[in-house]
Amino acid sequence: MNVAALLLLGLGLLEAEGRCFFNRTQEHCVCYNLSEESVSSIIQCLPASVVEFLGGELERYIAFPISNLDPSAIEMLGSLVIRKIIFGDLLVPEILLARVLRLFSYTQVQELVFERCIFEGRGNWDEMARQDLPILSLHFHNVTSAPLTGREQDFSSLSSWLETLQELAVTGSHVTTLPCGIGRVFRALRSLDMAQNSVGDESLMLTFCKGAFPQLQVLSLQRNNLTSYHSVCESVQLLPELQHLDLSQNKLMAELSSSCQWPASLRIFNLSDTGLDKVLTPLPPSLEVLDMGCNHLHTVDISLSSLKKLFLSQNMLQASPSIRNCPMLETLHLDNNLITELPWDEVKLLGHLWDVAAAGNPYNCSCSGAGGLQALAGMGHLGQGWPQDYTCHSPPHYQGRLVKDVPVSVLQCNSAAVIAPVCVALALLGVAGA
Repeated sequence: MNVAALLLLGLGLLEAEGRCFFNRTQEHCVCYNLSEESVSSIIQCLPASVVEFLGGELERYIAFPISNLDPSAIEMLGSLVIRKIIFGDLLVPEILLARVLRLFSYTQVQELVFERCIFEGRGNWDEMARQDLPILSLHFHNVTSAPLTGREQDFSSLSSWLETLQELAVTGSHVTTLPCGIGRVFRALRSLDMAQNSVGDESLMLTFCKGAFPQLQVLSLQRNNLTSYHSVCESVQLLPELQHLDLSQNKLMAELSSSCQWPASLRIFNLSDTGLDKVLTPLPPSLEVLDMGCNHLHTVDISLSSLKKLFLSQNMLQASPSIRNCPMLETLHLDNNLITELPWDEVKLLGHLWDVAAAGNPYNCSCSGAGGLQALAGMGHLGQGWPQDYTCHSPPHYQGRLVKDVPVSVLQCNSAAVIAPVCVALALLGVAGA
C-alpha cells in the first residue's frame, strides 16, 4: 500500500465506497467515504492546497500497523503542497489519532480542522514527546471528546508541538473550561476562539491563570455563560498582549463601576448583544474599536481619545451620543435606534469621520434634521441604506417621505435669513433716493 493510502487509512478511510473530487480553480479537493477500493482517487488531490475528508468511522483501523517510514516515503510526503486538511463527520479513535499524527511531521500541512467529529477513548500520547509538527493552526468545531480536566500529562507530551501553535479554536463543543496547566503549554498562541461553549465566570478565572497564554492577542468568548463584566475583566488581566476581546452574545449584568483595569494593550472590544442597558466602566483606555450594538442603551457618554470605530446600532438611543471627546473617530453606526436628528454641528467638525450609518431611525424632517442628513450624504459620508432606509417620522406632512426628498432650501427653511437682508437693502435704497 502506498504512503498516501497509509495516511488516509489512519485519518480518513471509511467502510463505504467513495471518491475524491478536485476543484482545480480553488485548489480544493473533497473526498467522500474513501475505502481501500477507491483510495486511488486520492491521486487527483495531490496538487490541492486544501483537502477535505467527510464521513465514516475509523474503528476498524485501530489495529492497523503504522511503522516508521522509509526515506522515499518521507520525501514524497514532504513534496506535497497540501497546507490545510479538514476532517468532518468522523468517529475518531484517539489511540489511532495519536499514532498517525506523527506522519504530519513529514508534511507541510499548517492548518488542521475537525468538524462534527467524535473523539473516542484515550490515546497514548507519549510517542509525541519531543515531536515537532508544522501545524500552526488547529480548529475543533462541534466535536465531542472526553473532558479536558485531568489530561495535563497528555498535553505535556504534546508540548514540543503545542508550544509553537499560533491559532486554536474550540467552538460549539460544550467546553466549560481549559485547565490552567493546559493553558501554560500554549506559549506562542496568538489567537484563541472558544465561542459557543459553556464557559462561566468562575471557570474563566481558572483558565487564565498566571503563566497561561502569555502571547495571546485575540480572544473570542462569544456566546458562552458569562454574566459578570467585572469577573471577565479580572480574568484577562494577566494577558499582557491582549488586543482583541469578543464578549458578544453573553448576558452581562450591569454592575456598578469597577476598579478593575483592562489590559493596556486592548484595542478592539466587542460587547454587542450582551443585554446591557448602560455603558459599563471603566472601558479599556486605548480602545480603537468598540461594538455595543444590539443592546438596550438609552444614552451613551464616552471619552476615548484613540477610538476610531463606534458601533451602536439596534439600541434605544433617542439622541446621537456626543462625539467631541472622540477626536479620532472615523466610523459611527447608529442604525435602528430612536434618533430623530443627527448632530450635524459636531459631525462636520470631525475631519476624520467619514463613515456614518444611521438608517431606520424615526427622523424629524425639520430643516435642520433633513438638511444635516442631506449634507452628510452629499459629502459621501452616509453608507449603505441611503436613501431608501432614511424616512421621515415627523412633522405629519412629511411622515413616510424619504429624507432625501424633503426641500431644505434657504428660502423654505429660514425665510428670516432671506427677508432681513432684503429689508435692509430696501431701506438703504430709500435713504439713497431721499
